Amino acid sequence: MVQTASGAEQLFDRAKELAALEFGDFTLTSGQKSSYYFDGRRLSLDPEGSDLISQLFLERILEAGCVAAGGPTVAAVPIVGALMLRAWQEKADLTGFFVRPAAKGHGMGRQIEGSVKPGMRVAVFDDTVSTGGSLLEAIDAVQKFGCEVALVLCVLDRKQGGSDEVRRRGLPFVSFWEATPEGDVRVTEG
Repeated sequence: MVQTASGAEQLFDRAKELAALEFGDFTLTSGQKSSYYFDGRRLSLDPEGSDLISQLFLERILEAGCVAAGGPTVAAVPIVGALMLRAWQEKADLTGFFVRPAAKGHGMGRQIEGSVKPGMRVAVFDDTVSTGGSLLEAIDAVQKFGCEVALVLCVLDRKQGGSDEVRRRGLPFVSFWEATPEGDVRVTEG
């Protein structure tokens, strides 16, 4: 019997095809050195990549009973778009949102954009989690707004403390790939 690749494995292969996941010597925004670089936007803005991400995310989001899903700008925005299209096609009751780093200083002055309302059960996601800065800020903003965060997701967990902090807060966390301290990136979810 032929074994087919899981969605997470297909996404991993697509990331390598697009050079969204590269191995070598890189300096990250934080100044840290890394033996790999993941460009999540290259993957989430690719038709096949966004299709695979939305498929993986939607399944987990619906299992968690969420009715809204989103995350921090900029990384979450293309994923929200793909996810909402997939949800509509599958007739799933789900709405999308994204969280700005701060409330706008004009218009409605919103920090959270979308049809999310207080009391909703939501999933918050990012393409990558390192120390978790932008993801944790988005979680804080959504909780302060009055939503229940029932699930936190990412494509790649760099294992640099962000996922540990999410779990320390008592929130379920799912990643589809993770990196070891040595820089080995592997599929963790299928």
